[in-house]
Amino acid sequence: MDKQLTYDYKALVPACSIAEDSGLVSVRLEMPGVSKERIELKIEGNSLTVEGRREEPAQEGSYLVRERRTGNYRKAFTIDETIDRDKVEAELADGILSIKLHIKEAAKPRRIAIA
Repeated sequence: MDKQLTYDYKALVPACSIAEDSGLVSVRLEMPGVSKERIELKIEGNSLTVEGRREEPAQEGSYLVRERRTGNYRKAFTIDETIDRDKVEAELADGILSIKLHIKEAAKPRRIAIA
């Protein structure tokens, strides 16, 4: 992967993976228990931001163990000029938010024939 997308490593929630294949950069974020209505995905300038809120249902009594994180989260990625901002797709399924970022045709490598 070149410089199409970078992100802030200090953000720990949600965990993500980034891959590039065939003119497409794919970002997958772990978002178990989060509905799509609680997620905001936006592009401003060179920034792709995922924001939202993870909540836990009210609990009777007091916790003995509580390892699940709740509250607001934010993950920001820096995208370069090779990403086509008009061709961004997102889908939430099985607790995974998948974002597809298409690379502009002009930025894709091309083979040049030798005469």
